[in-house]
Amino acid sequence: MNEDKLLEKAKGVLKLNDRGSWMVPAADLYPHQWLWDSCFIAIGLRHLDIERAQTELTSLLRGQWSNGMLPNIIFSEGHKYHRDRELWRSYLSPYSPDGVSTSGLTQPPMLAEAVVQVGEKLKLPERRSWYKKMYPALVRYHEWLYTERDPHKEGLIILLHPYEAGLDNSPPWVSELRKHSMPWWVAAIEKLRLDGVVNLVRRDTRHIPPGQRTSNIEALSHWAALRRLRRHAYNSEAILNRPLFAVEDLAFNCLLIRANTDLQKISETIARPLPQEFLAAMTRTEAAIEQLWDETDGIYYSRSFISHKLIEEPTIAALLPLYAGTISKERAARLVQLLASRKWFKANWPIPSVPLRSSYFDPSRYWQGPTWINTNWLIIKGLESYGYQDEADKLRQKSLELVARNGLNEYFNPLNGHPEGAPSFSWTAALTIDLLKTS
Repeated sequence: MNEDKLLEKAKGVLKLNDRGSWMVPAADLYPHQWLWDSCFIAIGLRHLDIERAQTELTSLLRGQWSNGMLPNIIFSEGHKYHRDRELWRSYLSPYSPDGVSTSGLTQPPMLAEAVVQVGEKLKLPERRSWYKKMYPALVRYHEWLYTERDPHKEGLIILLHPYEAGLDNSPPWVSELRKHSMPWWVAAIEKLRLDGVVNLVRRDTRHIPPGQRTSNIEALSHWAALRRLRRHAYNSEAILNRPLFAVEDLAFNCLLIRANTDLQKISETIARPLPQEFLAAMTRTEAAIEQLWDETDGIYYSRSFISHKLIEEPTIAALLPLYAGTISKERAARLVQLLASRKWFKANWPIPSVPLRSSYFDPSRYWQGPTWINTNWLIIKGLESYGYQDEADKLRQKSLELVARNGLNEYFNPLNGHPEGAPSFSWTAALTIDLLKTS
């Protein structure tokens, strides 16, 4: 593997997707700014241009709602994207920002991690200034999560739509949508096998083979769930009063635990203590994650907020408690064992998004099997934090070998390494840079 050549290719992708103060994930398929994409992008950019990495993150704050929410999408301007903006209609909420069109939902809380990663590249005086700049928005966002999405103060954040999980069509969400939120008309379309018509209005399947994206039925279910949230003007309280489905998502809550720890680091560095109520909420989340453990299967699952039962559909999220960093060494060891099992996560290439044993496993379909560099990056960090340096190094090298051989795509087939999804994908390029620079 020629690391210098790979580095130059990754830089080229970021240059291609740069829009000045922020980057698109991929030019044709994803023409807007996405929340956790920009966080991963900044983590790679910090090795190349620290000021540009900072700008990538501060640009996210223009979309922050007055109640503290950070939306998963900030839409590009211009008539070309009018339809995208009207699909969401963020202006229906009194909390949405003036002059900026956004989505009405959030995405995994990666911002605190990205802020700290960028801060580590700065000398202490500049780091303090950087943290002071980002701290108020971060606190408001985390407080919004606990105020709006943990109404009973149980510790686990509730998500209202698959888009908020980032892993849009992963099995737990598909399962919950089918059980609790499949509209009659979507069921009728599926029964009559008329779903192929949907491709006429889908942007993604114009650029990417349909077999690599969410199915049309899943896409219709996502759209129907979005329409319901829009009708409630994205008011979490109103939606949770009569929820059709809501999920205590494992991946999201693991990332939140790590983000809370990062926020504490920021707080200590700038000597601004976090509110005691907030610290108590953080502690509850660390304890509550253990409620998602299934001793029989030896794995963590997401949980239905409606039934309070575990959704027994395993995904790569089962390994993310390693990234959270608060589980016991014994539990961590059991998760690491899954990496070596052909029934679970051992494939020819880095960790697939769904275990090979899953009935949902499809090596090419979005979050139902392919290998993603960002989730593998998270697991590398988790392995390192628990002292599994050899396993982390092997996963790092395998990830770099994958992109060196097959390109900087959105995701990859874990069986043969074939590149799937959008080519020239920004977070794949950015995290490749980070893996190269931190190896």
